[in-house]
Amino acid sequence: MADQARLLVVDDEPSLQDIVATSMRFLGYEVSTAATGREAVKAAIAQNPDLVILDVMLPDFDGLEVMRKIRAAGVDAGVLFLSARDTPADKIAGLTAGGDDYVTKPFGLEELAARVAAVLRRVRPDDDSSVVLRVSDLELDEETYQVTRAGQIIDLAPTEYKLLRHMMINANVVLSRQQLLDAVWGTDFYGDDSVVATYISYLRRKIDSGAETPLLFTHRGFGYVLRGQRK
Repeated sequence: MADQARLLVVDDEPSLQDIVATSMRFLGYEVSTAATGREAVKAAIAQNPDLVILDVMLPDFDGLEVMRKIRAAGVDAGVLFLSARDTPADKIAGLTAGGDDYVTKPFGLEELAARVAAVLRRVRPDDDSSVVLRVSDLELDEETYQVTRAGQIIDLAPTEYKLLRHMMINANVVLSRQQLLDAVWGTDFYGDDSVVATYISYLRRKIDSGAETPLLFTHRGFGYVLRGQRK
């Protein structure tokens, strides 16, 4: 997407940091990472991100102190806290200190993605570049959930919609079954990855059937791609 939102993911647990950063990149965001409070402050000042996904418990100083330091340095990024602390007092402390949202661990990647999008809408109110995704004559409206091709409305089930949205964000990029599985069904999905092929087939029938130019392609041994001109 044009004018991609910039995210800074801060967590000292390598596996969680990688999962969050990777899932956000799948959604089309520019992502950098940090593992300590000092690294986070340095990165935030240097990069001026739109949103900081910030673990409350860090090895040197906590996320609240990180937020105070970056605010003092003039960084006005949105802040979404991640924490294993789930008491009302902890949440209130994070939000009253100036955080925009507070997500407790463990969390689902789909929920996190929705929270990130909601915070970005608040901190970037004039940025509507991601409201409608367009690839060739295919359009997806993220506010109304309406999908059209050549002006004709296409009725999609929720999972079909999520799959198509992810492929449109990553148009012209070949995505493996595992990448699609993690992005759409979540990393905690333990079913057969053949479900991806099944839903690709559903989508192909709905968006390519009767069309002069197909958009969905299979790269055998590699994965799937939505190929077309991004607008």
